[in-house]
Amino acid sequence: MWAPPPGAATRLPPHGSCYYSMDSVLWYVLTGTRGGDNRARVLAAVAERPRNPNRLAEALDLDYKTVRHHLDVLVEHDIVASSGDEYGAVYDPTDRVRDHWDVVEEILDEIGVDADVSHD
Repeated sequence: MWAPPPGAATRLPPHGSCYYSMDSVLWYVLTGTRGGDNRARVLAAVAERPRNPNRLAEALDLDYKTVRHHLDVLVEHDIVASSGDEYGAVYDPTDRVRDHWDVVEEILDEIGVDADVSHD
């Protein structure tokens, strides 16, 4: 089984690993790590409507680089996927996440993130 090297920050392996269920990945990425609230906001926003990082930054009132970082983490854990070229890429939840959307809603409710971000 995968384990982080001694002294390394605890982090789940990329989505290629079969050791963790999507439920566990969602709880970890959205609640168990620093920045989880913003990642949850990003996920809720792209679930409402696929968006590019610039639109996400505007809608969520976050810095563009912050949004890019959170998208990279979400992509790394197979929570969102991009479509299109690098600059114009839009992000959308993966099918695996959509299959576990009840868990996402439970997490959003628990951490107090409003799933409605339609003000952009």
